[in-house]
Amino acid sequence: MPTLSIPDLADKVFLVTGASTGIGAGVAEALAAQGARVAIHYNSSGTEAKAVADAIAAAGGNAFLVQGDVSKHDDAVAVVKAAAEHFGALDGVINNAGSMLGRKPIDQADEAYDRAIFDLNAHSVVWVTRAALPWLRKRGGVVINTTSISARNGGGPGAILYAAAKAHVSTITRGLAKELVRDRIRLYAVAPGVILTPLHERFTTAEQMKGLVGGIPMGRPGTVEECVGTYLFLASDMLSGYITGQI
Repeated sequence: MPTLSIPDLADKVFLVTGASTGIGAGVAEALAAQGARVAIHYNSSGTEAKAVADAIAAAGGNAFLVQGDVSKHDDAVAVVKAAAEHFGALDGVINNAGSMLGRKPIDQADEAYDRAIFDLNAHSVVWVTRAALPWLRKRGGVVINTTSISARNGGGPGAILYAAAKAHVSTITRGLAKELVRDRIRLYAVAPGVILTPLHERFTTAEQMKGLVGGIPMGRPGTVEECVGTYLFLASDMLSGYITGQI
């Protein structure tokens, strides 16, 4: 089977938040396979994050583990600082950390839940991106945010606030793209549909998954591997250098 090669990603430095499992882990491994140096961020899933780093190292890649709760402002800033200082540079950020934190109808949620959803899924994108700007401005770069199809359709049962937070991500992506283009920083968001990740394993029942799949023309959920190529395309100056602000 032919091996994908994107030469301009070699030796670039990327921070991937939420990289211990799911799409984040897949993107981290794919970037490393292209020769990029990758900071693998995790919060509580240390064992899984180490497994990702070990897999990258075993394949001859360069990975650095960095822990922190990016739903907290100071942790988000510290994660960026640790990654950039370790490698001495930062060329790209993949803001992928996020979660539904459980499915709750709006009348069963409370203020703490409301804030937790937005701090993790929306505010962390602002905090990480802002902290990365001094590094990205040095030689240009890219920020790729993980949003969701729910940002367009309002979300599934008990996921309205999650969907709203992801809509925030989509909107700020478009806005920052215009603000930062003169700094040679490109902004994108990837909006996955129903993808088989630990998020659905934790928060989606078999019956709910059946309903979600019923609306998919291909008749099945997607896989992490089917998402990764989009992130690689957008990370590459060679492939997407004249695109910005797109979801």
